[in-house]
Amino acid sequence: MDKLLGTIQIIVSILLIISILLQNRGAGLSETFGGGAGGGNVYQTKRGFDKFLFAATIIFALLFLGTAFYGFIQ
Repeated sequence: MDKLLGTIQIIVSILLIISILLQNRGAGLSETFGGGAGGGNVYQTKRGFDKFLFAATIIFALLFLGTAFYGFIQ
């Protein structure tokens, strides 16, 4: 059971990393501190693949958190 849980955690963590890296939020760290060409476009509506990727990231994070807690309880 421990091997299965470990394998599931590795797969979910890789999927979580990929889903986070696929999200394009800006050119770099300058956008975080208010710089860059984006200016006032801080809030944008998610559509299509961006919306799917956002939901998938949340699901993968919850799955990873759930498997981590389950492993901690065991």
